[in-house]
Amino acid sequence: MMPSSKSDAPEGATGKFGKGWAVAKPWPVTLRDDTAAGAVVLRPLRRRDAGDWSRLRAENAAWLERWEATAPGANRYIASTFGEYVRSLSAQARAGTSLPFGVELDGALVGQLTVSSITWGSMCSASIGYWVSQSVAGRGVIPTGVAMATDYAFFLGLHRIEINIRPENKPSLRVVEKLGLRDEGVRERFLHIQGQWRDHRTFAITREEVPEGLLTRWQRLRDAP
Repeated sequence: MMPSSKSDAPEGATGKFGKGWAVAKPWPVTLRDDTAAGAVVLRPLRRRDAGDWSRLRAENAAWLERWEATAPGANRYIASTFGEYVRSLSAQARAGTSLPFGVELDGALVGQLTVSSITWGSMCSASIGYWVSQSVAGRGVIPTGVAMATDYAFFLGLHRIEINIRPENKPSLRVVEKLGLRDEGVRERFLHIQGQWRDHRTFAITREEVPEGLLTRWQRLRDAP
């Protein structure tokens, strides 16, 4: 995996994980891994993604909506346009509170992955959430994306990454099973989804558990004959 970061600094300041990445700024950044399913890329969403993003959401509404967080009550902020949504994500990334990625497979937008709730200080932790088109589910796209995002978060100095999943969400449970994240148990009424507070299982990993990088470990399992 090679990260790249656009800034005013000279281009090409990148290196392999484990040998010391050099990025001019933490954001924007693009991460890529070439897999048997195709090139998996994490990169910032752009305003010109509006059509593809809206089409994906519409085509996958039934596949996604039962797992997606909602906000209780009527007093919640909703971006009025896709451009406003992208600007909001970019502001969060620049502020260091999240890393919001679009997910591509062979150049086509297929989903979204966000490293959110980034906390520094004595905790140095974050959460990862994601969604992906049903048409590419099961092809290793999201496990690869999670592994890349986790390694990049650790590179930036975070210590712990967690993923919270509803116990009924078998496709997502398969992602953390493939990656070998620890099951830390059930958080009761943890997140508001479809009008109710829902239980979630928490899975986590720390830097010490994958000194070689989570992507390297996943590649070894994924690519084994």
